[in-house]
Amino acid sequence: MSSLDITMHDIYLAKRRIASIAMRPPLVSSPPLSEHVGASVYLKLEGLQETGAFKIRGAANKMLGLSAEERARGVVAVSTGNHGRAVAYVARKLGIKAVICLSETVPRNKVEALRRLGAEVVVQGKSYDEAAEQAARLQEEQGLIMIHPFDDPAVIAGQGTIGLELLEDLPGIDMAVVPLSGGGLASGIALALKSADAAIRVVGVSMDRAPVMYQSLRAGRPLEMEEEETIADALMGGIGLDNRYTFRLCQQYLDETVLVSDEEIAAAMAFALREHHLVVEGGGAVGIAALLQRRVAVGRNVAVVLSGSNVDLPLLLKVAREYSDR
Repeated sequence: MSSLDITMHDIYLAKRRIASIAMRPPLVSSPPLSEHVGASVYLKLEGLQETGAFKIRGAANKMLGLSAEERARGVVAVSTGNHGRAVAYVARKLGIKAVICLSETVPRNKVEALRRLGAEVVVQGKSYDEAAEQAARLQEEQGLIMIHPFDDPAVIAGQGTIGLELLEDLPGIDMAVVPLSGGGLASGIALALKSADAAIRVVGVSMDRAPVMYQSLRAGRPLEMEEEETIADALMGGIGLDNRYTFRLCQQYLDETVLVSDEEIAAAMAFALREHHLVVEGGGAVGIAALLQRRVAVGRNVAVVLSGSNVDLPLLLKVAREYSDR
């Protein structure tokens, strides 16, 4: 696959298309992280999006590009929570029927948020892959349009708009640290940054519990892994053995991938709350965790993408209590 399958032109078009739905969250300086790693560190606050996560970008780009006939059929999505919430939100704005398939592992707060947005919620299976099978069945039976959470050019281009904003807000950027799961976010941002300057380093960060893309990149092919419970629930799930885009894009554009533990992620969530008064979910805090643990050799101007803020309140309070002094 050539990188020409998805181009900077696609990302620029996505930026224009989604402007009426997705906001442009700020990029803020982090003096304590900067002091800790010896570089200028900035945080991209995607948790401030209306749906609490970056996923609204890709979902909006894909759904705004649907034809009138496709919109009339309705859409279906499989999600660990944040993608489903984005699809449901955009669908409500556009007057489109949305069916969201989740596994039994998705936290209750994310399920309830979907229902409040008016989506039809189907909870099926003990893993993301089982929920995906249910979504595929509904797509076939009801003629719904699948809105893939990551392996779709329109979705990747939508997430890549973050890369454009990083280039504009931090012209001297030489490193981006990005959560890594299915790869839509990491590959979209990496494509944008590398197209502007191939010397910009992009690091993908996963949790150490069933990090499918991380292990797939090491194996040189997409793998399947049994899911493990993790505080970074937004990063759970497979990449698909038939992955068409994100695996190869991550192969091509990511300079490095690293892992962090659940304990390290929890400490990073507490750090964001204590030092910046920011609510960051586990999957969104992995970049902070990687810097706190010095897993990556930093550049001069480092952007860390905080991808979401949809954390269950009892979990946030537990993390705040147990990690307040770390």
